[in-house]
Amino acid sequence: MESVESSVQLRNVVPEDLEVFLAYEHDPEAVRRSRFTPRERDAFMAHWKTRVLGDPANFVQTVVVDGETAGNIVAWWEEDRRFLGYWLGRPYWGRGIGTEALTAFLERETARPLYADPVSGNTGSVRLLEKCGFTVTGTVRHGEDEHVVLVLGGGA
Repeated sequence: MESVESSVQLRNVVPEDLEVFLAYEHDPEAVRRSRFTPRERDAFMAHWKTRVLGDPANFVQTVVVDGETAGNIVAWWEEDRRFLGYWLGRPYWGRGIGTEALTAFLERETARPLYADPVSGNTGSVRLLEKCGFTVTGTVRHGEDEHVVLVLGGGA
């Protein structure tokens, strides 16, 4: 798709963002592509307030496009590995926004190696990570789904 001229920025999460993130998590096409089961509102809010925003080791940013909340990018520790995850609302797919936002995030999140493991069928996500310098290192199973393991900055 063609890139649309937009103003992409990152900022800290504000409480109002959580409602938007919840709506994006429940988008049927996003659920299909990510193979992620959306949480009910109370579970979603508890997870974000305690595990995501409540953990000072996490680096969490809201992606803002033309003043609107477009999604989020998060880095967290899982055992001895630093992982990255993101979620963009469907209106922001295929416009270069993910690449611009992730590039800016990676300038701020300096831990390396940095890992990501999107579901294998989510080719858009795998491609975005590769465009931002991640390399495929293999696959892993999470439940019934195969995920592609990508790494930025070395590691195994």
